[in-house]
Amino acid sequence: VDSSLVDWGSVQHMHYLLTRVLDKVDSPNCGLDSRASPATSEHPEHQESHKTKTSHCCSVCGRECYKLSVLQIHMRIHTGEKPYPCPDCGKKFRFAHSGGLREHERIHSGEKPHTCTVCGKSFTQKGSLRVHLRTHTGERPYSCAVCGKSYTQNEFLKVHQRTHTGERPYSCSVCGKGFAQIGNLKKHQRIHTGEKPYQCLECGASFTQKDSLKMHQRSFISFLFSFDLLVVLP
Repeated sequence: VDSSLVDWGSVQHMHYLLTRVLDKVDSPNCGLDSRASPATSEHPEHQESHKTKTSHCCSVCGRECYKLSVLQIHMRIHTGEKPYPCPDCGKKFRFAHSGGLREHERIHSGEKPHTCTVCGKSFTQKGSLRVHLRTHTGERPYSCAVCGKSYTQNEFLKVHQRTHTGERPYSCSVCGKGFAQIGNLKKHQRIHTGEKPYQCLECGASFTQKDSLKMHQRSFISFLFSFDLLVVLP
């Protein structure tokens, strides 16, 4: 799946990221490692303390949170609250904590503190480095339950699954045609707008799609090659 075709800024994707963070910090467990202290962690009284742990339920979707603070952060998904505005671009975010905003600000500052130890490539976010490392390890942890095809990222898997379900969540506002990927919708919309962002540097011809430009360039090179042959022929 082409990463440019994934809608990284979609509500669904942002919802997924926030929920994943909340899942990590919201746990009914006390944090006691059973491997370090099996006698204590396996004691009946200790186990019962987990069962009686109070949970807080979301009144909108029913999600249970063991920490009230986590429920309050979760509610931003429903209320639309975005308490972290970027001072550079003005965009607002509903990050679980201010650390998310600091990572976003690196897009503007150009800071890339997370470096790959294999190839030296640097990233603004730790999560991006973790995903990149899979290109070296070959790890593909997200597998399609239908055909078994695997992907390095969950978002790529979701896009692939639409080939099985037939889901086309992105619709053209002009003609109503539906698409499985946001990138394909953007390409299609150029038919209506007339936008041609891909230009040949040799002859100035413009195209709506990058593939069309590549095809033109190959034809242009073949034409020049043939012309040169004609020049040298007696």
